[in-house]
Amino acid sequence: MPERVETTNPEGVDYGWVMQVTFVVTIVIGAPIVAFLSVNADLSSWGARAEFAVRVGAPIWFCTALIVFAYAKRNQA
Repeated sequence: MPERVETTNPEGVDYGWVMQVTFVVTIVIGAPIVAFLSVNADLSSWGARAEFAVRVGAPIWFCTALIVFAYAKRNQA
């Protein structure tokens, strides 16, 4: 019989949930935005592609994290 998985009951915001939801939402919503914005960009090298992805993706990730945190803070039990 496998060991029982422990559960937690955090007081306040569950930061694990916030990180997981931020990751998923950023992939689902942020990736298409970055792809759309890259259509007109000059991405001739891998370095330029990586720089563009970080430059555009980081603000999307940060805004998503703030929105998810605000949602969790507002709807905490």
